[in-house]
Amino acid sequence: MTNNVADHHPGNSVAEGNHEGDFGCSLVELRNLMELRSAEAVARINDSYGGVQNVCKRLKTSPVEGLSGNPTDLEKRRQVFGQNFIPPKKAKTFLQLVWEALQDVTLIILEIAAIISLGLSFYHPPGGDNELCGQSSGGVEDEGESQAGWIEGAAILFSVIIVVLVTAFNDWSKEKQFRGLQSRIEQEQKFTVIRKGQVIQIPVAEIVVGDIAQIKYGDLLPADGILIQGNDLKIDESSLTGESDQVKKSMDKDPMLLSGTHVMEGSGRMVVTAVGINSQTGIIFTLLGAGEGDEEKKVKKAKTQDGVALEIQPLKSQEGVENEEKEKKKVKVPKKEKSVLQGKLTRLAVQIGKAGLIMSAITVIILVLYFVIDTFGVQKRPWLAECTPIYIQYFVKFFIIGVTVLVVAVPEGLPLAVTISLAYSVKKMMKDNNLVRHLDACETMGNATAICSDKTGTLTTNRMTVVQAYVGDTHYRQIPDPEAILPKILDLIVHGVAINSAYTSKILPPEKEGGLPRQVGNKTECALLGFVLDLKQDYQAVRNEVPEEKLYKVYTFNSVRKSMSTVLRSSGGGFRMYSKGASEIILRKCTKILDKSGEPRVFKVKDRDEMVKKVIEPMACHGLRTICLAFRDFPAEAEPDWDSENEILSDLTCIAVVGIEDPVRPEVPDAILKCQRAGITVRMVTGDNINTARAIATKCGILLPGEDFLCLEGKEFNRLIRNEKGEVEQEQLDKIWPKLRVLARSSPTDKHTLVKGIIDSTVGDQRQVVAVTGDGTNDGPALKKADVGFAMGIAGTDVAKEASDIILTDDNFTSIVKAVMWGRNVYDSIAKFLQFQLTVNVVAVIVAFTGACITQDSPLKAVQMLWVNLIMDTFASLALATEPPSESLLLRKPYGRNKPLISRTMMKNILGHAVYQLTIIFTLLFAGEKFFDIDSGRNAPLHSPPTEHYTIVFNTFVMMQLFNEINARKIHGERNVFEGIYRNPIFCTVVLGTFFAQIIIVEFGGKPFSCSGLTLSQWFWCIFIGVGELLWGQLICTVPTSHLKFLKEAGHGITKEEIPEEELPEDVDEIDHAEMELRRGQILWFRGLNRIQTQMDVVYTFQTGASSLQGALRRQPSIVSQHHDVKNVSSPTHVALSSVNSTPTTSAVAAAAASPPAGNQSGECVP
Repeated sequence: MTNNVADHHPGNSVAEGNHEGDFGCSLVELRNLMELRSAEAVARINDSYGGVQNVCKRLKTSPVEGLSGNPTDLEKRRQVFGQNFIPPKKAKTFLQLVWEALQDVTLIILEIAAIISLGLSFYHPPGGDNELCGQSSGGVEDEGESQAGWIEGAAILFSVIIVVLVTAFNDWSKEKQFRGLQSRIEQEQKFTVIRKGQVIQIPVAEIVVGDIAQIKYGDLLPADGILIQGNDLKIDESSLTGESDQVKKSMDKDPMLLSGTHVMEGSGRMVVTAVGINSQTGIIFTLLGAGEGDEEKKVKKAKTQDGVALEIQPLKSQEGVENEEKEKKKVKVPKKEKSVLQGKLTRLAVQIGKAGLIMSAITVIILVLYFVIDTFGVQKRPWLAECTPIYIQYFVKFFIIGVTVLVVAVPEGLPLAVTISLAYSVKKMMKDNNLVRHLDACETMGNATAICSDKTGTLTTNRMTVVQAYVGDTHYRQIPDPEAILPKILDLIVHGVAINSAYTSKILPPEKEGGLPRQVGNKTECALLGFVLDLKQDYQAVRNEVPEEKLYKVYTFNSVRKSMSTVLRSSGGGFRMYSKGASEIILRKCTKILDKSGEPRVFKVKDRDEMVKKVIEPMACHGLRTICLAFRDFPAEAEPDWDSENEILSDLTCIAVVGIEDPVRPEVPDAILKCQRAGITVRMVTGDNINTARAIATKCGILLPGEDFLCLEGKEFNRLIRNEKGEVEQEQLDKIWPKLRVLARSSPTDKHTLVKGIIDSTVGDQRQVVAVTGDGTNDGPALKKADVGFAMGIAGTDVAKEASDIILTDDNFTSIVKAVMWGRNVYDSIAKFLQFQLTVNVVAVIVAFTGACITQDSPLKAVQMLWVNLIMDTFASLALATEPPSESLLLRKPYGRNKPLISRTMMKNILGHAVYQLTIIFTLLFAGEKFFDIDSGRNAPLHSPPTEHYTIVFNTFVMMQLFNEINARKIHGERNVFEGIYRNPIFCTVVLGTFFAQIIIVEFGGKPFSCSGLTLSQWFWCIFIGVGELLWGQLICTVPTSHLKFLKEAGHGITKEEIPEEELPEDVDEIDHAEMELRRGQILWFRGLNRIQTQMDVVYTFQTGASSLQGALRRQPSIVSQHHDVKNVSSPTHVALSSVNSTPTTSAVAAAAASPPAGNQSGECVP
């Protein structure tokens, strides 16, 4: 034994012992031990430590009592073995975020232009005042003015800095909020441990080495440990190993339990041996930390390609670990496609960006051409060397104007609006008991068209009580009097319930006087324990008599068995097994039943049918869940084969059948009615009996009298949708799901099949967006598949929470309705912002463009444009994205996947207001000087002081935007735009703030802002024209949208038709065509390289046979991944060539490698 320690640390074992704080094992030993698996581990534990019990002794803990919980002891353990906390990755510093914000292309172009402009303004060439160079500086009153040429460049730089700081600050606060959310999720996660013999729940971070932890079905293990006692324990270790098979754990075969793995079945206790960064997950994390630099780069690439960089990574908590490992191992987990909104936004941003680019290019070309033709053609001036800098100054000025057109055209505020809106909603949703794990889930929820809900705990209160019983041939409609039941039957009931249930389920006294007793653990078991207490018996006494260690074998409950059985050794040497489970399942296995006198009599098939009719169906029709209790004695002679479950679970004797009531939550029927009004179909998917399910569904209002809805059992459902080979057929499913409202006795696979079928279905006028609620481990696949997965915060297992997008902290269905409301609000907020933003864009671009073409100078200067951009983008996104939701959002139908972002009504508003604004601005531009009786500002020479004329144009423009911001609060054509404006203080603050800022800019902005002060009457005219926007808005409302058929909608989702069939492989993301556009340039470049490499590979393959096959294959994913999965071969020459070769695989690879990935929607190849 000591030798063995010496093996690890030759000559140092004593010292180890001492400075490890007197524990019998060192940190390193335990770490090495936890790296072993199965038989090796068992051998090492027995050889080095003399069994698990001795490991416990060395760690100074008791397998039964646990740790003492003494604070000094716990602290010492933390110092020696570390604490159960994996430090998160460092947050980006503010400077890093600033640097990222500077990467924006338009900003870079502006910076360059500004720097050139600055440089030229300081450079005074000799002969600069030469008459021949044209009117470069005519009309300048004094020297000082002409020196002020640097101001414009400086002002542009300054405004760029402001924009960058605002963006960086937003990113920073977003990150901070997100970390707050994450730590909140981490605190929520608690785990059951035994301390001082008491079973308590502590936050995961407080677990220390030596703790005795109780593990049960559905847990996500928070630390590494060794099993001390286990019942039928099966663990899913795919998060560490990538193998999806469940691993059986037992004391003698494989007792090693690893953090980050999921308990799929069974229960047990373990002694914790490694926590935090020393646990297996922690070690992987530390390794990841080393490779983080490269990872970062990859992530960054991915982020910037996205026109609207919105992807927010899943939470990095203990849960994020698995995602990390999955990435490392490349386990094929279908990742969710981009959220509905994001797809639409990306496409829209690309469309707008292209338009802006074209406009700005044309502006620059026209300006340059006009200047060149006018100067050298019409005025016939020679190009003099000393004039060059002055001409260059002109060209730089034109370039700056072009860039500002581009800056105004591209709505940078869009990602900002989305982020603000989502972050704001997420924060507020916390108050409504929705803990959002993935930001985009919040907005997807607004588009939901279907909700598949669990019954227990979501629609019902999950406070179960036994209300009817069938014992000894008598059906009791309420709890029977203990006297009425024979003592021996009573004894069987008490033992059957107390022993054959998880010892973690118990009933505790109420917290406050007169309250209901608290149910801890599995609620169905609590109902049965409550039944025992109602019969004036004590279950705890029985449990003390038979502690968990004495249980011989336990078949724990799972979704396949739908029953639980526990085997005990009888005093006579035989065995007795108690079973409980769904009544129809257990009764099928009963051959006897206890009669009035407590004696077993034969129970035939016809007796069973009669019992179902007379007892079970009436109970179920009242919405009760029926549970049957049974037992079986095995003789002492031969021990049965415990692994052949079917043999064991037969020939039972029925003790009793009880009816458990789980009342519907009082607020659910109302919530479901709201959903139906909002155009959302609610379906109930439950494991319960079909009659119980139907009764509850009717109480909830899911089934309405007089409607022809379907209620199916899992078996029937599968029979209808699968073909002879047992594969699911989408056509069959499409016939069923629109009418299906209740799916009873369903397995997790059924739930997944239903959800997937509804999502993939193309029948009906719009694609479905499905939300799913779940609490059990078995709901994981369905939660992952759904567009939005809701997990229960109280009853939910860790596995379910892991797979979900939103956690309902109060397990209540009404919170889902709140989530729908917030989701729709996010969508609407973004639409409001777009309606406002695009009006500004259209007007600013046209004004800059035409102004530049007619007067050689943009009426709105670069700095003014940037101010417009800043207020219009940043502040408007703040103001419009924080509108609180109202109940009226639930009165319209959901938008669905392919409804465009900008509806006809919005298009009407955008164009209508643009017409008003353009008319006013052009009138002011070309006739304003006459109206206000001031000097014209047109054709002013370079570096001339700002004119009142152009200041009025700028001021009016901003005033119109301000009032239009109020119009933008409504997007469905409502007349009252002020409705509920006081409920949004942020909006009021922003509008007033912008107004005051504008006064300061106009009156004191001077040269940098190209403004000169205005008189009071001029101000009033500007404001009056602005208010005109509100009146004009009323006018636009009266024009019915239905007459404006010519208006196009914009920002569609992707419809199925646009994607060629072969590009839709099972479970691969739908291809985002907007991203394709963005990546086309990169792809062409990659393709060039890949072509050369591939041709070399192909040639090489012919020389050496198939040895370089791997090379070709290895490179293949990198090409194909550009376009997910494209199956067309386009270069026949290679194919012909490769068919010469004898190995068919090689020719296939050569063909595949030679075909370049398709680059456009229709699937033909771009050369």
